[in-house]
Amino acid sequence: MHAQKVIGLIGGMSWESTAQYYRLANELVRDRLGGLHSARLLLASVDFADIERLQTAGEWDAAGELLADIARSLEAGGAEVLLLCTNTMHKVAPAIEAATSLPFLHLADATASAVRAAGIDSVGLLGTAFTMEQPFYTERLERNGLRVTVPEAADRAAVHRVIYDELCRGRILDSSRDAVSAVIGRLADAGARGVILGCTELELLVGQADSALPVFPTTRLHVEAAIDAAFA
Repeated sequence: MHAQKVIGLIGGMSWESTAQYYRLANELVRDRLGGLHSARLLLASVDFADIERLQTAGEWDAAGELLADIARSLEAGGAEVLLLCTNTMHKVAPAIEAATSLPFLHLADATASAVRAAGIDSVGLLGTAFTMEQPFYTERLERNGLRVTVPEAADRAAVHRVIYDELCRGRILDSSRDAVSAVIGRLADAGARGVILGCTELELLVGQADSALPVFPTTRLHVEAAIDAAFA
């Protein structure tokens, strides 16, 4: 038997991206062990409408307590490592970390490690307006030694709209892919040397072929760190 820790997934924000977490975790374990091996996972998936309402109202403490309760339930269910399957809700990561004794793998740390390993120290950041405009995410990247550039206001609004109105609803539009590619081009013009897809859903829309800059897909990087931890 392989000693594989149970990964607790706090998901549903949105389920479109959580499905990618689930798929990637199982693929990575299969690639590592072969045969019929798959990941040992516990998934708690919230109703995203409840979370989005709290986001929009700025009620982050209430959202943090909701997710902290879920973290406690995952620990009680046997999880040994915790993963929050969304970039934006890492704003409330401290509440989750305080709620359990489990290792919590912060998405921004995993991403920053990959960026630095690629020899890049200046990145553009795409994500929801919350992720791009509030300090919780950019400051975490900066503490990891990165310079972070976010798009201009109109571009931030456009990317946010694509995420919530399209990608979270399962809509993948070529016109939006072109628009996000153009935003990445403007980040490159502003001095970025790589781009962080700092929203799990964005990886459903754009990949390396759509980008003028090296792409750092946070979902994959986060899951890779989790699988490493599960086998550590």
